[in-house]
Amino acid sequence: MESRTKRVLDAARLDALVRRAVGAGVVTAEELADGYANAVWRLTTDDGRRLVLKLSPPPELEQLTYERGLLRTEARVYELCAKAGVPVPELVRAGFDDPVLGGDYLVLADLDGVPWNRAGDRLSEEQQRAIRRELGGHMARFNAITGTEYGYPSGAPAGPTWRVAFLAMVRALLADSRRYGIALPLPPAEIAAIVEGAAGALDDVRTPSLVHFDIWPGNVFLTFGDGPPRIQAIIDHERSFWGDPLADFVTPTIFGELDETDDLVTGYREAGGTVELTPSARTRLALYRAYLYLILLVENGPRQYPEESYARVRDLSVTHLTEILARLRTA
Repeated sequence: MESRTKRVLDAARLDALVRRAVGAGVVTAEELADGYANAVWRLTTDDGRRLVLKLSPPPELEQLTYERGLLRTEARVYELCAKAGVPVPELVRAGFDDPVLGGDYLVLADLDGVPWNRAGDRLSEEQQRAIRRELGGHMARFNAITGTEYGYPSGAPAGPTWRVAFLAMVRALLADSRRYGIALPLPPAEIAAIVEGAAGALDDVRTPSLVHFDIWPGNVFLTFGDGPPRIQAIIDHERSFWGDPLADFVTPTIFGELDETDDLVTGYREAGGTVELTPSARTRLALYRAYLYLILLVENGPRQYPEESYARVRDLSVTHLTEILARLRTA
């Protein structure tokens, strides 16, 4: 999607950056439009490699509080996932505070698979369910990676307990909404009070687990061969934080609900993950849905999406956030 946060590089600057990063020049370059925040190019280089280059937004552009150091978070998560057996692209090079670019970049090995959201017409219902079940297993392995504190790896926001960290995350986002003048269904102070009133359920989380928080079909690549389609890799780990594994079920069920019959749950449990949809868990899921819908609304402040592309997401987010907040009042 078009976004003000995406850098624009001409061919000469792109070639110079890639030469500094991997020691090879650019033969072909295609900018990929699917992402929402970072500029991304698919490249071929003069030494025969197929790579993906991902750039942070311009340093002078303000972003949301939690978006500090996103590519640094992503680079760290790729390293953790590779050790844990979670399928991710190979991280070829990470560059931070590049003196010429004035920001961060990642170079990844290109994937030859197909994003799940573009493969729907090639998949039977049975295949869709099998992929969802496989994804649940990968989510369990991802969430099995644990840290030492809660919140975002960049430290903004973070906290010693999940309740402290999550409330700091929500408050920071609501402060961003005021900074950018974002219209929300309720005043930010009222939203904060509702979230804090239901926050006791967060005390059930005792271990900081790695949470992707952006697992939707566009971030899941599939391979098609002689056998059934399989998941090749999960991408875009920049939103990851240390928290409650249950939060990772929110994006794959966005604008919906999670229930026991979901193949994600089956696959998650088969891989050793625990999902118990207790009253506390359902309250926590509602809190995480509220947080996600707030992100989808507030991030338009710095990004300034085109109205025709953004209107549907905004309207759905407002509708579902309003319903979730009403539910949390009585939690």
